[in-house]
Amino acid sequence: MTSAAATTSAPVKRSTSVRTWIAAYGVYLALALLVVVNVIITPHFLTLSNLRLQLIQTAPVLIVALGMAMVIGTKGIDLSVGSVMALSAAVMPLYIGYGTMPAIIVGIVAGGLSGLMIGLLVSHFGLQPIVATLAVLIGGRGLANVIGGEIKNLSDPGLAVLGTGSLLGVPYSVLSAIVFVIVVGFIMRRTSFGVMIEAIGGNKRAAELAGIRIKSVLVTVYVLSGLLAAFAGILVAARSQASDPRTLGLLMELSAIAAVVIGGTSLNGGRVRVLGTVGGALLMQLIVSTLVSHNVADSISQMVQAVVIVVAVALQVGRRRT
Repeated sequence: MTSAAATTSAPVKRSTSVRTWIAAYGVYLALALLVVVNVIITPHFLTLSNLRLQLIQTAPVLIVALGMAMVIGTKGIDLSVGSVMALSAAVMPLYIGYGTMPAIIVGIVAGGLSGLMIGLLVSHFGLQPIVATLAVLIGGRGLANVIGGEIKNLSDPGLAVLGTGSLLGVPYSVLSAIVFVIVVGFIMRRTSFGVMIEAIGGNKRAAELAGIRIKSVLVTVYVLSGLLAAFAGILVAARSQASDPRTLGLLMELSAIAAVVIGGTSLNGGRVRVLGTVGGALLMQLIVSTLVSHNVADSISQMVQAVVIVVAVALQVGRRRT
């Protein structure tokens, strides 16, 4: 009986190991395969202009996804990031007359205040993250429309440099994303704050017994998510030289969550995979651009993205059950 049980459990263990590996690192394999496919079937895929465009379009999603990853690490969620992007861009035209930096600072402060409100609602008032962030999603977009109204022109030399300029051939938006990846990676792997984030997501009760100030950590995490979303909104507005509160950041929360989940970070909280989030953002962008370049309808593109997200979540669920 013992021998039979051991024989039966061996394939199960191998299956579990494969599933765990795919859930954690499958995004890199999928990304590599998709790159190879594009090299073969997509004309001019390896041109410098195309690669530059892919990175520029990925940068805002990645920046938002980094904040989302920290929130999800605490077993939370932030549905407000798209509205925060719109709100930060909407307040900039009001202060652009004072200069580029004051306008940017005001936009970032707006994002930080939005994150602070969510953090307080979640940590001090006990609201579920999905409820608190849904409220800010709706209210933030409404406030952005009240402040911004219709599309506002943001013709400013400083913003033009931020949106379309580059350093040694690397766009500032991409450089910004790289800096944030390094900073968030350092926070999660080299600081006690990163340990506390994962501890809260892994077992909130145990983290509380260990003396972790859970309320302070949660407030800080949501503020960081708001700040990153605000900066992403500023990048998008700077590149287009306009602020449109109706469409800017629309559905960004879904793209960010997809990048985080596909990158291997569990929605049940715990370990945050920063590099996996980078891979997830790149993969989602490449899927969209591949389908667009081959004249696939946008509706089909959305369905393909949905399938990818479902598969990623299913792998995580299977991993937890085994």
